[in-house]
Amino acid sequence: MGRLFLIDLGVVVGLLLLWYGWFVSYNRRRGAALLHWVQTACLGKGRVLDPRWRAGSTQLKATLRLSSRWFEDARLTIRLQPRPFPVQWVLSRWRKQSETLTFEADMGFPPGFHLDVIRRRWSGHSAKKVASETRTWTLSRPGPVVLTTKDDWPPELTPVISALTAWRDKDFLNVRFNPTSPNFTAIVALENVSDENTAAQVLGLFRELAMSSSAKQH
Repeated sequence: MGRLFLIDLGVVVGLLLLWYGWFVSYNRRRGAALLHWVQTACLGKGRVLDPRWRAGSTQLKATLRLSSRWFEDARLTIRLQPRPFPVQWVLSRWRKQSETLTFEADMGFPPGFHLDVIRRRWSGHSAKKVASETRTWTLSRPGPVVLTTKDDWPPELTPVISALTAWRDKDFLNVRFNPTSPNFTAIVALENVSDENTAAQVLGLFRELAMSSSAKQH
């Protein structure tokens, strides 16, 4: 009986090691591809340096050196699903936690304001017993709705909000401006960074936001 238990235990441990090794390799390939897309999107004006894996190959940090007057000391953090750890992965999927790319940098023209933008989407549908197959529906695409905690809208924020609403189809999760370091932080869902072109669009959004926040300083 004890021998059979040890055999079963050995099989389970072997399967877990195979699982861990396979998904560590998968996450590392995925992270390396993302960094390659970001560097390619820089069109020779930026280099990804010093990539470092952490947290069981679920978090990848790197430095992004840009020849741009808008960003200085840029850092990238890629957070992937904890695939090497089955229980954590199941919990992460159940909680619908997204894989993300975080971009942090100081700015050549630091903003003179604090701004924290959190993007949310809501959707709903009618109950089946209310809906009718013969009913004619009128569909419309509403404009963006901005909920703010400030009573007064500072004039210098208008270009930033305009730039954000213009990129409504890009699922950024959070954008933060701060007079102190890091001056700019943005978090984007990795599902929107699938190749060099989408990476270039995301970097273009960051650059446009930096330009809009500094519009009155140059």
